[in-house]
Amino acid sequence: MREDAWADRAKNLLKAELKRRGVGYRELAEKLTAMGVPESERNIANKISRGGFTAAFLLQCLVAIDCQTLRITE
Repeated sequence: MREDAWADRAKNLLKAELKRRGVGYRELAEKLTAMGVPESERNIANKISRGGFTAAFLLQCLVAIDCQTLRITE
């Protein structure tokens, strides 16, 4: 798989987990800020739309939305 395909997969995975929990970008920004990871709603939207975020950001988001299990295969 090419690098951009992996980025798309990570983006889609995060978007699916947010949708599954009914969490929007504004609420995610609030949750991340409460964890000590200040992010604006706009910054989150930009990161996710381009799919160019770090593994650390992905993990921070998953912890913020209380994702305790993750299915990474389709």
